[in-house]
Amino acid sequence: MPIVHLLPHPDLCPQGQAIDVKPGKSLCESLLKAGVAIEHACELVAACSTCHVYVRKGGESLAEPDDNENDQLDNAWGLDAQSRLSCCVKLAETDITVEFPKHTRNHAREY
Repeated sequence: MPIVHLLPHPDLCPQGQAIDVKPGKSLCESLLKAGVAIEHACELVAACSTCHVYVRKGGESLAEPDDNENDQLDNAWGLDAQSRLSCCVKLAETDITVEFPKHTRNHAREY
């Protein structure tokens, strides 16, 4: 079972965290199930970009973003080459490392 390593974020997981996720499961749903209160304004239908994350390691094991995800990522704060919408990411067999952005489209997070 892959492990999702979460880098520390002052609001979502101050100490960092590691969670086991079954392959094929949604990253966003898995984060919520583990008690990580990631924003998801559109209820996981890839229509808002509030569940934006950076996949810092292991991203090559994930399916490429589809056109809908890429369109929504254009609205995300702090977009970079490792940006993904966690509602669109389905875990493979490989561990990944995830970093949460400082801000989201809906809410500014201050350190």
